[in-house]
Amino acid sequence: MAAHTDRLLKRVLVPILLPEKCYDQLFVQWDLLHVPCLKILLSKGLGLGIVAGSLLVKLPQVFKILGAKSAEGLSLQSVMLELVALTGTVVYSITNNFPFSSWGEALFLMLQTVTICFLIMHFRGQTVKGVAFLACYVLSLLVLLSSLTPLTIVTLLQASNVPAVVVGKLLQAATNYSNGHTGQLSAITVFLLFGGSLTRIFTSIQETGDPLMAGVFVVSSLCNGLIAAQVLFYWNTKPPHKQKKEQ
Repeated sequence: MAAHTDRLLKRVLVPILLPEKCYDQLFVQWDLLHVPCLKILLSKGLGLGIVAGSLLVKLPQVFKILGAKSAEGLSLQSVMLELVALTGTVVYSITNNFPFSSWGEALFLMLQTVTICFLIMHFRGQTVKGVAFLACYVLSLLVLLSSLTPLTIVTLLQASNVPAVVVGKLLQAATNYSNGHTGQLSAITVFLLFGGSLTRIFTSIQETGDPLMAGVFVVSSLCNGLIAAQVLFYWNTKPPHKQKKEQ
């Protein structure tokens, strides 16, 4: 019975959460304070948790736009720059064969961000433009992932994430400040992005050792923190047209 349980546990943990040597260290030798293996376990667990959570991170934003039939308060330029950053991370990670647990959420966030871009255009009466944008984006992504794109270009794209994230978030922050409210910006999405980017600093260092990846998440955390602070600051402020309806 014990042997069966051990085999089952090993099948679950290896290699998804632990390399075999760490499994033996922790669960065969019972060295539960083995720091390097504990770091791997923590990093893998957090990484997979973020990837799983990313399936839902931007859905509140999507549903909020659909429910209101409006994208008021959302900066299209900001969302597009975020899409550039996410695309860069996905392409860079696939090209470098990084573990999926270290970047997988970028893939799901990318798909959700593309959807938000289209919805913003659609509710601004630019549906045809939105469809054309989707087609161009898919084509560009395929080219970036193909052998036609040299590694130097992929690395440059990832390096451009820092200015893309900073400018994108500052544009959204400026929109919030100018409007005096956060409009249809989803607080749930904002706070989840902030928490996820903070956690990714540790997991990217642990799993990839890539300073470029870690640097992007440091900058992303600072910028997401700014937007989160604005959400809290404008928490009780409603868009003017809603206030008029209530009067």
